[in-house]
Amino acid sequence: QVQLVESGGGLVQPGGSLRLSCAASENIFSIDTMGWYRQAPGKERELVASITNGGRTNYADSVKGRFTISRDSATNTVYLQMNSLKPEDTAVYYCGAHVTTLRGRINYYWGQGTQVTVSS
Repeated sequence: QVQLVESGGGLVQPGGSLRLSCAASENIFSIDTMGWYRQAPGKERELVASITNGGRTNYADSVKGRFTISRDSATNTVYLQMNSLKPEDTAVYYCGAHVTTLRGRINYYWGQGTQVTVSS
C-alpha cells in the first residue's frame, strides 16, 4: 500500500511563510507527477501546484510568484514553499502522486491532508 505523509502545516500570520513536505513510501516502483492541492471549507479541491519527474512545474494563477514546488526524487518527497501567505490561502492542503507500484499497478494516491491557517 502506497503511503503519502504530509507535514509542515500550521497557523501563520498574513505575509508569513510555511513549507509543506510530503514523503511517499511503500511499494513504489516510480512516480510521475506529484502535486499539491487544497480545499477550503465549502469549496471544491483545487490544484495548487504540480511537478513532473522531469522537473516541469505548473501553478495555479492565485499562487504564482508566491509558492514554489520542488521534489527530491531520491526520497520520493515533494515540497511546497509558501511565501507571502494570505488569509485566502487557508485550507487543508493535500499532496498527490501518480505512482506505479512494484506490482505494476498505476494509480493516483493522496495524503491525509494538513491544515494551513493564515490569520492575524
